[in-house]
Amino acid sequence: METEKLVRNTTLLLCFAAGFCDTLTFVAAGELFSAHVTGNFIVFAYDLIKHNNPHDWQKLLTFPVFVLAVMLGGRIGKKSANMYLLLILESLLLIISGLLSATLLDQGQEGGWQVQIIVVLIVIAMAFQNTFGKLYNKATYGLTTVMTGNVTQASLDLIRGLTINPADNEIWVSFRKQLVLIVGFLVGCLSGAVMAKQFGLVSVLVPGLLMVMWLAASKLLKQPKA
Repeated sequence: METEKLVRNTTLLLCFAAGFCDTLTFVAAGELFSAHVTGNFIVFAYDLIKHNNPHDWQKLLTFPVFVLAVMLGGRIGKKSANMYLLLILESLLLIISGLLSATLLDQGQEGGWQVQIIVVLIVIAMAFQNTFGKLYNKATYGLTTVMTGNVTQASLDLIRGLTINPADNEIWVSFRKQLVLIVGFLVGCLSGAVMAKQFGLVSVLVPGLLMVMWLAASKLLKQPKA
């Protein structure tokens, strides 16, 4: 039961963080995705034909940064005795990003090298979260950064649960898990949008501090690998 509770809470927190950060950078950093980085390809193509902004190429920078961070995260994860080290590093990067935002940025600022540095740090944090999910896929209910696959699985579970007679309990268990993923991400997106509008990129402190407090409260800062 304790293990199930830990997995559920980990899933909720990571989905919230991803949804929050993705929406935050999109709203407050020039329509740039930090978790779903391949979405930046679409935004870049759209900007080319609509805005013709000479700084649009910076959106593409997130992709190699993400790839390199995943490679680094993979090395860190495999060598560390603590399976949650990647999440510890993620939370620290988000907190550092928030502190830099409070120090370097004016409220409402969406461009400039300061914003680019902060966005790169957030992208690295999200890359570490993605890596954690791949290395330790039993630590969460599923992917915590991109919801398309989770929505697909939830839809399949729902139709199977409604049409199979007698109902298979495992189908509904899977459906409930997908809802945890989707709802956690949605709440993160809504929260990120509101905080971005009110406070800008400094709002990234919210998921960073939440993660640190949760890791400490759950005694995961020195948790050995299973």
